[in-house]
Amino acid sequence: MRGTIPPGVIVPLHSHADPETFIQISGEIEGLSQSPEGFVWVSIRPGDIFHVPGGAKHAFRNLSAEAAVMILVSTPGIGRFFRDVGKPIAGGNRYSDPPSADAIQYFLRTAAAYGYWNATPEENASVGLSLTPP
Repeated sequence: MRGTIPPGVIVPLHSHADPETFIQISGEIEGLSQSPEGFVWVSIRPGDIFHVPGGAKHAFRNLSAEAAVMILVSTPGIGRFFRDVGKPIAGGNRYSDPPSADAIQYFLRTAAAYGYWNATPEENASVGLSLTPP
């Protein structure tokens, strides 16, 4: 699958049983990796590969001024999940719009139906992610 994380957008802390491998095509993002010492943010640049084992908690943030584009290799289950949520979580038709409460609830209900874990706002804040727009 081809994925894009626009400038200033985050993918909050979450986990699922499916492994994922990200191959960065363009732009730069940071991926949150869990190690025995705790969480660490890793810069991911074009040509880099970022692997997330099944069950690992992870997140992404694009702090740059350009979109980050990657190829995501995973299971058919992840593909079905993305098809089921069917659209970016951003509100309206622009990524810069904050997501509506209904869009967030739909996304969380769908993720729960797939057995995915999503962090609380406090857990996201503990790794440097704010779920409220600046």
